[in-house]
Amino acid sequence: MVNLVQKNYLMQRYDVIIAGGGPAGSTAATLLSQYGYKVLILEKDQHPKFHIGESMMPLIEPVMNRLGLDWGKGNLKKMGADFIHEPSGRTLFLPLMGKYQTYQIERSSFDQKMFNNAIAHGAEAYQNTKVADVVINENAVRVSTSEGDFEGRYFIDATGRSALMGRKFRKVKRLENFGRYALFQHYQLTDNSAVEAVFSTGNVKILLVDVGWLWIIPLIDKRLSVGLVVQKQSKLNVAKEQLFKQYIEASPLLTSLLDNSEVILPIQAEADFSYINQRRYGARYACCGDAAGFLDPVFSSGFFFAVKTAELIADRLHQGLLTGQESDPQLHAKDDSLYKTGFNTMWLLIDRFYRSSLVENLIFEFDRHERIKDEITALLAGDLWSEDNLFQQGLLKGRRAAIL
Repeated sequence: MVNLVQKNYLMQRYDVIIAGGGPAGSTAATLLSQYGYKVLILEKDQHPKFHIGESMMPLIEPVMNRLGLDWGKGNLKKMGADFIHEPSGRTLFLPLMGKYQTYQIERSSFDQKMFNNAIAHGAEAYQNTKVADVVINENAVRVSTSEGDFEGRYFIDATGRSALMGRKFRKVKRLENFGRYALFQHYQLTDNSAVEAVFSTGNVKILLVDVGWLWIIPLIDKRLSVGLVVQKQSKLNVAKEQLFKQYIEASPLLTSLLDNSEVILPIQAEADFSYINQRRYGARYACCGDAAGFLDPVFSSGFFFAVKTAELIADRLHQGLLTGQESDPQLHAKDDSLYKTGFNTMWLLIDRFYRSSLVENLIFEFDRHERIKDEITALLAGDLWSEDNLFQQGLLKGRRAAIL
């Protein structure tokens, strides 16, 4: 791999030091390298590494174009999202194809592609290097790691759910009443009519169940990601593996899809889905992606917020570095207001999904509310900053609209 830093313990100086080499860190590193800055990525793990969150939103594509990535290569085209209530037979299809195309992606390989792309644009990188401490003073940032100390003009926290700076300042706030944990597994499928139908569209399928919801995400080469997000307090006396198996076997669609399938990833679990970092920027640092906040994955917003927040931070930091104002603690205030609008919108949509039976009371009535259907579809595509989305305006004016 080109441009990987040779390991040594001498103090090295950079314009920007980024902790985290996932989608957020790689996006910020690529854009800042394109601007001509000396950038270092510190990644605690080694690519490729497994990650859930395979279903993408269309408005990721403009960011991918800026990065110079063909994000459709090696990934499965996705037409939209199907919401399904199997007991009643009700379904809803939300079309997500339009000006921009979206995909179901293999996260391990695509995250690695983004990381390598940052290096190809000039960023330097350490892998298997964990940040131990960050010390910020008036003139510089010092980052201590297992591979030595590094100094820079600016620090970007892209550490994902580790939320390095948020936890350093004890500003990570858990968001309650969403998914409590997820159980998921990958399968290699054999051909049958149900499999062909799912892969012909590439749609993500959301199955509504009494404890939360199930995702079904088709991937290339007839592989399938299946997950159960548990929200309600009931049935917690059942072992998680048994709970997962129980809901998989209760679904006619999954029973058909998984007939004669092979498990290629054993059952995995992830918890602590939803939180917000209430101190996302300051003097000489900013947080992007999951380090700024993370939401229940029902509407697939995690990857989108990762690359979008990284883009906003990189562009604003470029202006700050050009003018020598990178130490301004309010450098990112304007862009953070955009982040709050987007994050609040998705938070309120998810809140309605869990609390107010959004799917039951509204989504399945969409045929009578074409405008609302179009406006919610726009939000799920990533169009979170339109000035004429009346549904979004109503959400943000509601009594539960202020979490940030």
